[in-house]
Formats: sequence, C-alpha cells, structure tokens
Amino acid sequence: MIIDIKLGDIVRLRKAHPCGSYEWEVVRVGADIGLKCLKCQRRVLLARSTFERRLKNVVAKKD
Repeated sequence: MIIDIKLGDIVRLRKAHPCGSYEWEVVRVGADIGLKCLKCQRRVLLARSTFERRLKNVVAKKD
C-alpha cells in the first residue's frame, strides 16, 4: 500500500526520536523519505518501505 505523503506534511512515527519527539516534517519525497524532527531539527533519510512500517499517522496535511 502506497501512502500519499507530500512535502510539508507532519507525521507521527511509532518510536520516539532520542530527543523525545514523535513528530516529523516531510522534507523529501521519492524512493527515500526525508524527515526533519520538529523538536531538535535533526534530519534523517528513511527508505520508503521503512518509513511506511514506522508511520503511525499523519498529523497535518500541507495544503
């Protein structure tokens, strides 16, 4: 199942980042998904398959 993710969406992952935040902003979309932590501003790159497994829900959609 392909999830409809766009740049600027805010997503919640299943596990917390070491800084304690669960929420991330999508900064890159493609074969890999780029995410930016909303608390510490750290950026990570996840394979789309890994991202889809770790995704809990979409908090806010970018218009």
